[in-house]
Amino acid sequence: MRRTLEEAVLPAFVALLVAAVVGDILILSFGQNPGSVYRILIDGTWGNAYGFGQVLYKATTLTFTGLAVAVGLRAGLFNIGAESQLAAGGFLAALAGLVLPMGLPALATLPIYLVAAAAGGAVVGAIPGALKARFGAHEVITTIMLNFIVLALLNYLTAAHLKVEGTLHTAEIHAGALPRLSSMIAPFHGSAANVVLLLAFVTAAAVWWFLFRTRRGFELRATGLQPAAAEYGGVNVGGVWWRTMALSGALAGIGGLNYVLGYKHYYEESFASGAGFLGIAVAIVGRNNPIGVVLAAFVFATMSQGGLAVNAVVPKQIVDVLQAVVIIAVAASVPEVRRLARSSA
Repeated sequence: MRRTLEEAVLPAFVALLVAAVVGDILILSFGQNPGSVYRILIDGTWGNAYGFGQVLYKATTLTFTGLAVAVGLRAGLFNIGAESQLAAGGFLAALAGLVLPMGLPALATLPIYLVAAAAGGAVVGAIPGALKARFGAHEVITTIMLNFIVLALLNYLTAAHLKVEGTLHTAEIHAGALPRLSSMIAPFHGSAANVVLLLAFVTAAAVWWFLFRTRRGFELRATGLQPAAAEYGGVNVGGVWWRTMALSGALAGIGGLNYVLGYKHYYEESFASGAGFLGIAVAIVGRNNPIGVVLAAFVFATMSQGGLAVNAVVPKQIVDVLQAVVIIAVAASVPEVRRLARSSA
């Protein structure tokens, strides 16, 4: 367990130190005091209830997309499609919410929403997995292309058949909406944080158990380390590939509940914008370890919200640069990323 924690935390900690040094230089170039800017960033995120609530909300979605990418990387697969998988999960969850009768309690409907969201993401993820297993199609290309196809299809269905007049979103779900934290903790008033955060923690724990305590998880990791050796040992590598991509998509799809079930209570075009691709960074910084993914999700959520807080004194793009520095500093030490880079060269 100690080794697992070191593997998940130490590289990210070192990367943050490197980013801090780079950030100091950039902030000084704008004639500002680094200490003052970092103080504003902390005050605008962890230093007040609203900012912290926004960090929690953003970290929830990033945990799901980060887990989706991390599971794929553990199997030697680079899932670039978490964006469309997240959107598909949110879309099917919204459809389920429009079909359910009004008045049903959240505890009764949550399993339905979970199945719908997971199914939406799993279908989108399983397609490139099956193409990889059957024809050897590279998952990076197929998942990128599916992003465009799926998002365009969902936007068409919403705009043509489901949207409320004068908007770009569906009607609100009929039942089972989950409460925001502001309804239980008054200082969080106005923030989007909701109880799907707890589901993210439970999911991360379940993924850790699956990867490191089950036979299927062992087969997945063995395939990622050396597919030929895994197949020689009796593992159906093609089956592992498509199942892993389906699982990866399902994890991203469940993340759609954060917006549809816990925040706005409807599906809206572009609600997933950026979250899928940032999930790649979360997985890399978290070293594809579920514990590290949760920590990395909070780091990137803090940077994202902090960029809005510091924009009054320095360009918020500085935070984007710091995110890139963190990713580059950690990526070089992630074995799965190095293997994928070598195989693509």
